[in-house]
Amino acid sequence: MPFRMGPVELFIILAIVLVLFGVGRIGKIGGELGKGIRAFRLGIKDEESDSSSDNDSTIESEDSDTSNI
Repeated sequence: MPFRMGPVELFIILAIVLVLFGVGRIGKIGGELGKGIRAFRLGIKDEESDSSSDNDSTIESEDSDTSNI
């Protein structure tokens, strides 16, 4: 039997989370989660651009090595 969550179950889970953490703390947690995801994406973009610039410099150095022959 597959596990299905309907609107009633989601509402119960939301109510339990609100009781445990409170409205203000949930907002802070959401904001911090958003900042973390944004920083992660920025880090991935920076890493990709660094690796592509490293590849470009490697190709340039190989070209200069072959021109000396």
